[in-house]
Amino acid sequence: MNRRTRLLVLGPLVAASFAAAPAALAVPDAPAAAIPAATCSTSGVLENGRVHLSGGGFTPGPAYVYGSAGFGGTVEIAQNGGFQVMNVPPGQYTVRQGGELTRCSG
Repeated sequence: MNRRTRLLVLGPLVAASFAAAPAALAVPDAPAAAIPAATCSTSGVLENGRVHLSGGGFTPGPAYVYGSAGFGGTVEIAQNGGFQVMNVPPGQYTVRQGGELTRCSG
């Protein structure tokens, strides 16, 4: 293949690879999916003087809930990452799952 033919055939291919290289290098990797932060809250005080406790964003399985009013116990986190505990004494609550502590607001 003579030089003129090589330039006609290979020139556009080489130019295309140089044009595509900066664009390919500039594309960042897709970020990893963010793990949702677990949350927990209490309802307002009900007519009976108690509250409902609920949370989401947890890992399915057991967790331990404990509160300042002496209430505590194991809850089962559902497949959707949520839980509900009805009619507990008002107070400050924390959920412990594994080594993570989540303070409840409300």
